[in-house]
Amino acid sequence: MKNTIRVERAKLEISQQELAEKVEVSRQTIHSIERGKKTPSVELAIRMARYFKIPVEELFIIE
Repeated sequence: MKNTIRVERAKLEISQQELAEKVEVSRQTIHSIERGKKTPSVELAIRMARYFKIPVEELFIIE
């Protein structure tokens, strides 16, 4: 599964650490999800999409 987390973070000029704090996970979790090494839970995917104010389908793309 691809994602646009890095792009969305860049738009807001926030770090992985800042995003992690906002969605209540570790920076390592954000890093792993961005790299495609980890798939987020449904709850985390929704929290991240809400934070970025975009649909989950725009943040996570199933190939």
